[in-house]
Amino acid sequence: MSASNSETHPTHTRLLIIGSGPAGYTAAVYASRAMLEPVLIQGMQPGGQLTITTDVENWPGLTEVQGPDLMVNMEAHARAMGATIVTDTVTRLDLSVRPFVAELDSGARMTADAVVLATGAQARWLGLPTEEKFKGFGVSACATCDGFFYRGKRVAVIGGGNTAVEEALYLTNFADKVTLIHRRDSLRAEKILQARLLRHPKIEVIWDHDLQEVQGSDKPLSVERLVLRHVKTGAIRELDVAGVFVAIGHAPANELVKDQLELHNGGYVKVEPGTTRTSIPGVFAAGDLTDHVYRQAVTSAGMGCMAALDAERWLAEHSDAGLPDPAAAMEPAETV
Repeated sequence: MSASNSETHPTHTRLLIIGSGPAGYTAAVYASRAMLEPVLIQGMQPGGQLTITTDVENWPGLTEVQGPDLMVNMEAHARAMGATIVTDTVTRLDLSVRPFVAELDSGARMTADAVVLATGAQARWLGLPTEEKFKGFGVSACATCDGFFYRGKRVAVIGGGNTAVEEALYLTNFADKVTLIHRRDSLRAEKILQARLLRHPKIEVIWDHDLQEVQGSDKPLSVERLVLRHVKTGAIRELDVAGVFVAIGHAPANELVKDQLELHNGGYVKVEPGTTRTSIPGVFAAGDLTDHVYRQAVTSAGMGCMAALDAERWLAEHSDAGLPDPAAAMEPAETV
C-alpha cells in the first residue's frame, strides 16, 4: 500500500520503520515475516543513495544490477511480505512518550510501539551544477562502489581528510593514475595515511586548487576533464580524467533524533556493540545512520535484518509487562 495521508494508512503500528534504503526495506521484510505488520515511511528519497548509482556489481548473487532496479526489487519484496509502504516524510519524531509519535509531511500522525531508524547518510557535495549533471556518470562519492569501473583510466579525488586519502589509495587498485586535488597546501588526514599517499607511485597531489567545473560528453553522459582554480592566484587549469570522486565527508541524516539519542563520531547514532539498540529502549538504528566505517549497501541490509530481529524480541519481552517509560532512558545527546 502506498499512501500519504492518515486516511489510507494505519494511525498506529507495532513497528515503524523510517527510511527506505537497503536497511529499511530489509527490516521491513524481516519484520513482516515476524508478523509485526510494520509500516515503512519512505522519506524524501525512496530507495536511498542507490537510486543515484548506476551499475552495482557487489550485491551478492547478482553480477550486475542497476542501483534503481535493485531498490525497486527490494521495495516489491517488502510489499510482498506484507509491509505497508507509505510515500511520505517524517518531519518530527517524539521519542519521549509511549507510544512514540511521528508527524508526517502530509499532516498525518502515527504512533508506534517500536521504531527502526534507517534514514541513512548523505555524501557531502560541492554544490556545482556540473557536479550534479554528471552524478552517476563519472561523478561519484564512493570509490568502493564505483572504482571498479575505472580500470586503466585516470581519475581525480577531491578532498584532504581521511576519506579523500583512503579513497585515493583504494582507487590505485584500478586506475592508471589518481590525482588528489586539495584546496589547501597540507592534508588533514592522519599522518600514516598521508605517508602512504605521498609515496604511492600512482598518486599525484595538486595543492591549493578547488574544482570549478566538470566537463564531458552529453551523448552519452561521461566525464572528460575538470576545470580547476588556484585558490591564491585564481589561475585556471584543466585536468583530463574519466571520473572524479568527491570525498569531503558524509553527513548522517540524524535530524529527527539528534537531540534525543546518543550520538558519536560526528553525529552517527550510537548503538550497543553487536546490536542495533540505541540509547532509548524500543528504538533501533541500522545502516549508514549508524555506520561511519563501511557504508555499503550489503552491510546496511545486514543491519536492517538485525534491527527487525532486535525489535521483534524487544516487543515480545514487553508485550505483557508493558512498555517502559522512554524518558527514564533519555540522556543528553553526545555530539562529538
